[in-house]
Amino acid sequence: MAELDINQSTTTDLKGTVQDYSVNSSTPDENTDNIKETWYDYPDSTVYRGYYKNIPELKKAIDSLATWTTGKGYQADTLTDTEVKQWIGMGEDNVNSILWNLQVQKKVYGDAFAEIIRSEDGRIVNLKPLFVGNMRVVVDAQGLIKRYEHRVGNRQIIKFATSDILHLMNDRIDNEIHGTSVIEACKWIIDARNEALADERKLKHRELSLGVLYVDSDNTAKITKIKEQYAEAVKNGELLVLPKDTAEIRDTGVRPQDRIAWIQYLENFFYQAVGIPRVIATSENFTEASSKVGFLTFEPIYTREQTDLESDLWSQLAIRIKFNRPPSLMDNVQSDEAKNTVQTGFQPNDVQAGVGE
Repeated sequence: MAELDINQSTTTDLKGTVQDYSVNSSTPDENTDNIKETWYDYPDSTVYRGYYKNIPELKKAIDSLATWTTGKGYQADTLTDTEVKQWIGMGEDNVNSILWNLQVQKKVYGDAFAEIIRSEDGRIVNLKPLFVGNMRVVVDAQGLIKRYEHRVGNRQIIKFATSDILHLMNDRIDNEIHGTSVIEACKWIIDARNEALADERKLKHRELSLGVLYVDSDNTAKITKIKEQYAEAVKNGELLVLPKDTAEIRDTGVRPQDRIAWIQYLENFFYQAVGIPRVIATSENFTEASSKVGFLTFEPIYTREQTDLESDLWSQLAIRIKFNRPPSLMDNVQSDEAKNTVQTGFQPNDVQAGVGE
């Protein structure tokens, strides 16, 4: 008979084998040694560009935010409007596509640059967007931007004064000399979702063969023969006919709903990380109420993007324009809440930036 002595109990050593999750520390990119010059070269620009070009959800989210920022046009005085409408970028652009391009780059790379081209009398006659990966930001000992450099392969380095470059930064914090890409924070989520999609595609492709095949034999030759017959049947989409009690296929117990739920969770998490409600990028399976709430939470986000771009154009180019704001649903939601005496909770302070602080 087994001895069941409580004094013989013990525990596992999971702490020593399973590491706790921890976040890597981060320090700002700055001129820490007070040297005459230091610089930043955007080492991850090609990686971020690859993500933007190849991940449709990311591209859609960033494009949508840029469209909400610049897509409804702008208001400007006649002289300013005439001036900016002369901008042609690379030759086939216009003021709207140029600003949209810069807004997208700002989110993808953390920064965006455009060469300011002036006429002999000093008027700005064109803005030409530049690839962030070719740019270098040079700062002085005080941490102030001293100049920009455009570097492409072994070609001659072109140096630009700060007055010759329009420079947009995304979510710059501390005393860093560059902005922050939205991809930096959600890269893990993107990778996890695409890994799950790749796994799901493989499972769907091999759905007929999913399961555990139990063979009532330990004879290697017999097992090998059944495996070959089973594989051939799956390949041809046919049923495998075997003598009774020879073999049995049992379900793995992994439900498709579990895998789909994981993918959907990552999708929702992804849009949160990018900073745009999913309802803005896609209209699938949303109720009117949830769409309104999503839109209201998005208003301060795109409004900030618009005001930041307006401020950059004024402070760096002395061009004053005001982007048209999409119609607000605030009045509509408050009206609906007033009519609904049972359910309340959409307060002005919840959706208006700067109110209630």
